Amino acid sequence: MDSYPTEIATDQIRLLTKVARMYHERGMRQPQIAQQLHISQPRVSRLLKRAVELGIVRTTVIAPRGVHAELEEQIEQAYGLTEVIVADTDDHADETQVMRALGAAAAVYLETTLMGGERIGVSSWSSTILATVEAMHPRPTPVADQVVQMIGGVGNVTAQTQATRITGRLAALTGAQAVYLPAPGLLASADMRQMFISDPNIEPVLRACDDLTMALVGIGSIEPSPLLRESGNAVAESELPALRSAGAVGDVCIRFFDSSGRHIDSELDDRVLGIAADTLRAIPRRVAVAGGTRKSTAIRAALSGGWVNVLITDLQVARGLIVRS
Repeated sequence: MDSYPTEIATDQIRLLTKVARMYHERGMRQPQIAQQLHISQPRVSRLLKRAVELGIVRTTVIAPRGVHAELEEQIEQAYGLTEVIVADTDDHADETQVMRALGAAAAVYLETTLMGGERIGVSSWSSTILATVEAMHPRPTPVADQVVQMIGGVGNVTAQTQATRITGRLAALTGAQAVYLPAPGLLASADMRQMFISDPNIEPVLRACDDLTMALVGIGSIEPSPLLRESGNAVAESELPALRSAGAVGDVCIRFFDSSGRHIDSELDDRVLGIAADTLRAIPRRVAVAGGTRKSTAIRAALSGGWVNVLITDLQVARGLIVRS
C-alpha cells in the first residue's frame, strides 16, 4: 500500500484524491470542480499538480496498434539519433509494399515538421524519396525556401523524369524554389567532373549545398537500386569488386562507406558530381527514408557513421537494428 508524507493530513489526501477522480475519471473541468467543492480554481489546479507529485495520479501511455514508440526510442538511444519513425509493415511485405509504407510515413513526418525557412537537399535517385513526395499533400503556406538536387539529376530519359519529379514536386508541395543540378551524378573521369564544376550553371547549385538546413536521402546497398541503375548513374559492375574489397556496404548520395559507417575515400569520389561527404554530414537535419531487409546492413552502417540523424524505416529492419546493436 502506498504511503504519503506524515505532514499531509488524511482529510487533505482525501481532497486530493476526490479532485483527481473528478478531473481524470469523470472528465469534469476545473471550474466545475471548483464550483461543486466551493474552492477556487487556482486551488483545484494546485491540488491536481500535487496529486501527480504524490503519485495519486500516474500517467500511462498505451501505444495504439501499429505504433512502435518503445522500439523507436530504443533505436534513437542505441545510435544517438534525433528521431526514428517505424512504419508498421507486415512480416511478408514485398519491396513495393515496404516502399509505399515508408513513403506514407515520411510524407506525414515532413508535413508535420516542416515549419518554414528550410533549405532542403534531396537525393536525385532514390525510389523511397520518390514514394515520399508522391504521398505528400501540398502545404497551405510555404514551409521551405529551396529544394536543391544534391546529386546530378541528368540520366537516361525515363529515370531522369523521376529524378526531376522528386525535386520539382517537393518544391511545389512546400512552396519552395526548385534548384536543379543539370548534369550526370557520376561522370566517366575526374577531369570531366572538373569541367562540369567550372560551368556557371553548375557552380551555384553546388554552392547551395553548403547552406542546407535539411537533407532528405535514401540509403543504398552496394547493389544499385533499379532507379539508379536505369539512370545511367550507377557504379559499373566492373567497379563493384574494388568497392567490396575496400569494405563498402552501402552509400548515401553515391558516397560509399564500410560496415562501421566510415567513408571510403576512393577515386570514385572524384567522379561524383554532387554534395561532398563532409558537407552532407554537417547538415543539421539529415533524414533517411530507407527500408527492406536487403538494405539492413547499409542502414545500420549509415547510422553508425553519422550519415543521418533521423531514420524512417520499416518494422522488420527496425527490430534488426536493436537485435544486433
